[in-house]
Order: sequence, then C-alpha cells, then structure tokens
Amino acid sequence: MSADTADAPASSPFERVGGHDVMRAITDRFYDLMDQDPAYAELRAIHAADLSDMRAQLPAFLAGWAGGPRDWFEANPGKCMMSAHGGIPITRDTAGQWAEAMTRAIAEAEVAEREIADAMADVLSRMARGMARG
Repeated sequence: MSADTADAPASSPFERVGGHDVMRAITDRFYDLMDQDPAYAELRAIHAADLSDMRAQLPAFLAGWAGGPRDWFEANPGKCMMSAHGGIPITRDTAGQWAEAMTRAIAEAEVAEREIADAMADVLSRMARGMARG
C-alpha cells in the first residue's frame, strides 16, 4: 500500500466510523442500555427475552447499511427494516426509546470519525421514529 493510499480517507461510513469493531461496540451498548436502564423498559418489553440473536444480527445489518460488507442483506434477501419489524407493536414511545438508546450507544462509542457517527445516529433515529404505528 502506498503512502497516498494509506492517507486517503476511507470511502464508506462503515469504514469511516471504524468498521466491525465499532458496530459491535455500538450494538452491545445499545442492548445493554435496553436491558439495564429503566428508561427503556417499554422498549425492552416488546423484544424477545433472549437478545442473543439480535445482538449477533444488528452489527451485520449496521455494517451493510453503512456501506460495509452486505452479509446480513445477502443472508436475508428482500428483508428490510419494515418487514423485519412488521409484527412488533411500535409506538411513538417505543420508537423514541429505540432512537434515544441508539443515539446514546453511538455517542458513547469510540469511533474514528465522530461527524459520521453522529450523522448515522441522526438517520437511524429518524428511521426508528418513522416506523411508529401509533
């Protein structure tokens, strides 16, 4: 790799925030908040008792969504966030709790580029709030 290549900015948001390790750290903190902070009790209540599968899948989803490896999307052809959450009763309150917990998780993560991470938090927050059905 030449010095020019090494100094070139990473191209995707996935790479610019720090890759898989950062996506895993964000996911772990997000689910820890959901599990431990009473502010997210209503959100926690609409999820499965065992969050292991979600903890495994969310980093892969976030990676592909942010321009990284698309393994999750290849393993789940045709699946989108709306179809994946179709049977879950998402209210304004639970959507807001999700958005707040994800924003906190991203804010607390050690990322390579804070501006990109904050932009991700904003978009994910708006996406979550847009899924509210009541």
